[in-house]
Amino acid sequence: MHTSQKTKPRLRNYLRAWHNDHWFWPYLKQNKLRLALIFFVGVLTFICAGALMFTSGYLISKSATHPFNILAVYVPVVLTRAFGIGRPAFKYLERINSHNWVLNVVSKLRVQLYRTLAKDAAFLHEHQQTGKIFGLLADDLDHLENFYLRTIFPTIVAYLVWLLVTIVMGIFTWLGAIAVALILAVVLIVVPMLSLRQAASGYAVQKARKAHEYTTVTEHYLGLGDWVITHRQDRFTAAGNDDASVTQQSVAAQERFQRWRNFAIQVIFGLLALGLILGTQRLLGGSQRLANYSAAVVLSLFPLIDCFLPVAQAMAEVPLYSDSLAHLNELSASVAAAAPAPVAQADAPAAIQEIKFDHVTFAYGPDQPKLLDDFSLTVHGREKVAILGPSGEGKTTILQLLLGDLTPQKGQITVNGIPVAQLQQARPALFGYLNQAPFLFNTTIRANIRLGAPGAADDAIWAALQAVGLADVVRSLPAGLDTVVTESGQRFSGGQQQRLALARILLKKTPVLLLDEPTIGLDPITEQALMAMIMQASTDRTLIWVTHHLQGLEQADQAIFLTDGHISMAGRPATLYRDNARFRALYALDVGQL
Repeated sequence: MHTSQKTKPRLRNYLRAWHNDHWFWPYLKQNKLRLALIFFVGVLTFICAGALMFTSGYLISKSATHPFNILAVYVPVVLTRAFGIGRPAFKYLERINSHNWVLNVVSKLRVQLYRTLAKDAAFLHEHQQTGKIFGLLADDLDHLENFYLRTIFPTIVAYLVWLLVTIVMGIFTWLGAIAVALILAVVLIVVPMLSLRQAASGYAVQKARKAHEYTTVTEHYLGLGDWVITHRQDRFTAAGNDDASVTQQSVAAQERFQRWRNFAIQVIFGLLALGLILGTQRLLGGSQRLANYSAAVVLSLFPLIDCFLPVAQAMAEVPLYSDSLAHLNELSASVAAAAPAPVAQADAPAAIQEIKFDHVTFAYGPDQPKLLDDFSLTVHGREKVAILGPSGEGKTTILQLLLGDLTPQKGQITVNGIPVAQLQQARPALFGYLNQAPFLFNTTIRANIRLGAPGAADDAIWAALQAVGLADVVRSLPAGLDTVVTESGQRFSGGQQQRLALARILLKKTPVLLLDEPTIGLDPITEQALMAMIMQASTDRTLIWVTHHLQGLEQADQAIFLTDGHISMAGRPATLYRDNARFRALYALDVGQL
């Protein structure tokens, strides 16, 4: 009773999920001719399998009567060979067409997912865990792929074969056709529904228990010190055992059900075969010529087991697929609900007079601590501003807010008085952004740098390489600009990789450069040389860069330190070094003087 009450609402939820679906049905309705071909070839596969057994049974029976001439069994011999070849051939055609159709659909699903993510990247970044998004990409779409291949296609083919068997039986005896149809209905409708009920109940228990187990184990691990102090190691090691035990019992119960279910289906086919033996003897046993067909009819039944048995297992997997579909539909609904109202776009400013953060407050979600709290900062055109502070203080967040990837809960960010939300279409022409680990593609140096300006001539590329100090290095290579960088730029050192990426954004000639830890992972000498080169290359541009190091700040116009979402120190580095004891201590620590 308890299982039934829990299962019924879940069944209604499945139907509701399919009814409101935007990911499954729209693609199932596409390319109907290819789908029809898949189902047709799938039916032909089992027709050939049944016909192979039929002709083989007839051939055995006919041969047992010692025909006077080989020509008396020539046609069954040819048909046996034809159906024997046709069965694997049609199976191959069904597999290759179904997988081709599914892979095509899944590629479209991935494009739809990427477009969904792109509609409001800021909302997703603020409200969705990265792991959940990766889960959607890695698991849920794959579940839909399996849903097509392991549930929809086998089920539809089985129902078509069921209809065909009923029609063929009806040609000879309508009473027998009705009996066979009802017996097969148990296999194709009753047993799958029982499988769905049992799987839904078991899946719900396993899902709830696993979630509780993860929570319990995590909480115990975070309080590990308390467990050690109170000498309750046994209680700690037993955390989650009850949940794991219940989960294992549920899985074992499902496996037992599946074994008994498959056995029951085979018993049903055995009884059906026995009924056919008795029925064919009664209908065909009166004539020796017709009696040869008796074994053939019974043998043609057995290939149907391979056709009908997967339907029950397919229905048992519906809860897993429904959860994946619900995740995707919830994502679509949440993005649609959170989509911001369209904002009139402005042209990119010809020159930067001022970038202003005006009393900005930002947190990742309503229950998260504030990374920036009433934060204000003004950067004038062509200024070089360094943002420093411990990890997790919101330094990279400032760059993301300026780019428009994130939206503050309070305050406003403007460029020349224009809110950044109105500059999103002009963003590629306004900002050049270099993150901590810029990606270099497995193609030529020319192609990698041209990502910044696809139509740039070689002269402009050489100028960008000269600006970052790589022109001589590239000229020394045998292939020059046609040298292949290799995947992730492994052909070059860390400093050279950063310079190639910087050349890419310098080629864009944007008025604002944003650098997020551009020297991370580099040795001090390479770091110093790279920062000097960056300062020289950005002479006529506004530069904002995030860094952990105080070295290389000599040419900065302004350095700000973040603490608890506020600016705790700000000013020219030379002035801070002269007047601020804390800055001097930090600088000495950074350069290794302490």
